[in-house]
Amino acid sequence: MKKYLNINNPIMRGLSRVTDCLFLSVLWLVFSLPVLTIGASSTALYTTVYRYIRRGEGYLWRTFWEAFKESFKRATGCWIIVLTALVLLFFDSLVFRNMLKQGKPLGNLYWVILGFMAIVCGWAQYLFAYCSRFEGGALESVRLSFLLMAAHPLKALFVLIFVVLAIAAILIVPFLVFLLPAFVNWLSSIHIEQVFLKHMNQEDRERTLREEEESRPVK
Repeated sequence: MKKYLNINNPIMRGLSRVTDCLFLSVLWLVFSLPVLTIGASSTALYTTVYRYIRRGEGYLWRTFWEAFKESFKRATGCWIIVLTALVLLFFDSLVFRNMLKQGKPLGNLYWVILGFMAIVCGWAQYLFAYCSRFEGGALESVRLSFLLMAAHPLKALFVLIFVVLAIAAILIVPFLVFLLPAFVNWLSSIHIEQVFLKHMNQEDRERTLREEEESRPVK
């Protein structure tokens, strides 16, 4: 019985991580309610997933709150750009959906627009991860995050699949919004961090790898 109650037991670690994901997803949801703060909230979400859940650094609430405050201005600027793109694509989708219902050939562009919306959502995951991990202005973050995503299409595809499946799952089972945001960031960070590592200078890469090695749980 003692081995199952041991906090280092894989089962206990798994249960602990599920609880962390629940609490972190609720935090993200609450801080995203004003809509304008979704960028800062998403950046704080990724930061907490990377530092606290993946590497065991600090405390969940403190890590989230400090990241939210520090990234607010920059991440909000990035979010306004993402939101503008999504709103424009959404209204375009309404137009082409109506044409599709009328049987017009151009109505098939509705599916193309949906594809672009999915790509923007996947790119947003890269964008807020970039805001979390690196410094720079909003426009620079937008440009470099897009280039990183485009430079590694296979990794981007995995992230896109995670995001799209999570959105679909939440639409079908709304209660999953209390779990999936943190969990999807966790899965996405595995691929995104591999991309980031490839573009770091040698010193930063070695330091990051060393810190990740040190943060692995003792078996």
